[in-house]
Order: sequence, then structure tokens, then C-alpha cells
Amino acid sequence: MIAAENDDQALLDHATRSIAVGSKSFAAASRLFDPATRRSAVMLYAWCRHCDDVIDGQEAGHLAAPVEQEEVNARLAALVAQTQAVYAGLPVHSQAFAAFREVVRRHGIRETYALEHLAGFAMDVQQRRYERIEDTLDYCYHVAGVVGLMMAQVMGVRDERTLDRACDLGMGFQLTNIARDIIEDAGVGRCYLPGDWLRELSIPEQHLAEPQYRAALAVLARRLVDLAEPFYASAQAGLTALPWRSAWAVATASGVYREIGVKVKERGSRAWDTRVSTSKPDKLRLVVTGLWRAVSSRGRRWPDRPADGWQRPRHAFPAPPHANAEVEPEAMK
Repeated sequence: MIAAENDDQALLDHATRSIAVGSKSFAAASRLFDPATRRSAVMLYAWCRHCDDVIDGQEAGHLAAPVEQEEVNARLAALVAQTQAVYAGLPVHSQAFAAFREVVRRHGIRETYALEHLAGFAMDVQQRRYERIEDTLDYCYHVAGVVGLMMAQVMGVRDERTLDRACDLGMGFQLTNIARDIIEDAGVGRCYLPGDWLRELSIPEQHLAEPQYRAALAVLARRLVDLAEPFYASAQAGLTALPWRSAWAVATASGVYREIGVKVKERGSRAWDTRVSTSKPDKLRLVVTGLWRAVSSRGRRWPDRPADGWQRPRHAFPAPPHANAEVEPEAMK
């Protein structure tokens, strides 16, 4: 029993270190969850962070190193195989996957979501080009929208309408990230801006990081930030369906990321002189604002999500388990 408790604590410690280094914004918001939800949320984050780091040859989202194409293909295949092993009940060989296995067992995380997330990394591996904004949104869904779906399952969400709102929050996060990181991404040969947007403003993709294009890039960054706004608004409507502490954490994370986008717009062509972030006083203010948003959402009736806007992919799923019940996929029983 003591050994098992030590193993559990080691997994939690690993996940907590991962989030502390990889995302100070999410680390701050995650402290607002109740202890059980926080444990699962940081463990899920640790798995997502690990997969991202493996593909990019980096550590905790920093210091990306070039990786040969053959090697990165092999890394992606290994991540897919290890993820499938989790659902098949086979042994895992890293703390990140052991943490993910616990989250899957406890919350019934859908395998499709996990594999779709890895498909987002495959887009980077395959150096996918994004010709239209719909292509960029497809990328956002895979690398962040499905993370919102999995996090919502951790919070006990099972109904599809609330899952839609959770996915929208991930979409807003990623659009904000893309706007903030345009120059940083270009430095490692990646561009998530639609090709037709670049051509419209005569920005050559291979040279978009050069200083003479900063004013034009600011126009496109503003478009991305504005595009994120309806997604953030949709996510706000989903707060009422969450336990109040989860609603507080989600509202705070939403406020922090949204403010990053606001700062990108305000800085204009200087948005990439230094990395845009929120200060500790900003975060404290947004924690208080998040509390107000969570409390004011209780029992409120929100308008339906627009049927003519972006829609996430739909899959045929088995009947969902009871919310918050500890479950095991069939292969694990």
C-alpha cells in the first residue's frame, strides 16, 4: 500500500512540475479546482505536454531542437502506439503515460479524443500547409479543441452541448497562441496563418519573420484575436454546467488567455518584440474576475450556440459513463 501511495504521489509530482514549467497561466488556474479534479487535470496536461515535447524535441514547451524527419515520424508512431496501449490495458513505460492511464480509467476519456490530439501533432510532423482559415481551425481543433473536450470529461461533463462549449474554449486558446507566437513559430519553420491571408497582404511565408512585415502581421494577428472572441463567449455559456470550482478555474484560465490576445492587439507591430504574457497582478485580478464570472453564471439561461458557426467533428460514441464515476475501458477490466 505504501509503495502504491508513493507511486501515486510520484505521478502527481511529475505532473505538477510539468505544468509549473510548461504553462504558468494554466498552473495558476488549476489551483482553483477541487483537489481531485486538479489531480486529474494536471495529469492530463502532463500527457499533452509530454507528447508535444517529444514531437518538437523540446522540454516543457521550451528550447525546441531540430529533429530529423525520419526520427520525428518514429516518435509520433511511438506516441500513438503508447496511447493505444493505455486503452488496451497494456503496460506503459513513462510517468506521463502512467498519469494519462489513471485519468482515462477514472474519467473514461474517449480514445478518439486522444488520437485526434495526436493527429494534430501529425499535422506538424507532415508540415501541413494551411491555405484557408478553415484549415487553421482544423489544426486548432486537433491540438486544443480536443484538449478542452478531455478536460471537460475530467470535470464530469457528459452532455454534448456542454462539450461543444469546452471545445470552443480550446479553440479560443489556440487562436490566441497562434497570434502571440507567429514569429516564434516561423523560427522553427512553422506557419499557421492561412495562405490566402498572407497573399492578400503580400507577406511571403518564407520571410514573414522579417521586420518589414510586422505591420502587416499585426493586421492578421488582430484577425485571429477577433476570431477567438466568439469562442470565448461560447465557453462562458458553458460555465453554468460545471461544478462551481471548476467553473472558477475555467473562467480564470479563459480570462488569462483572452487578455494575452488583447495585449497582442494593443502592441500592434511590436507584439513580437518580447513574448506577451500576463503579470502576477494581472493573474490575481483575473482570479477575482473569474470568481465573479463563475458565480454569476449559476442558473443562468444562455442562448443556444450558433448553428451556422464553426462546428466540431461528431463521432458515434458508446453510452457515456455516469459523471464522475471511476470507470475502466473494456480492455482494462
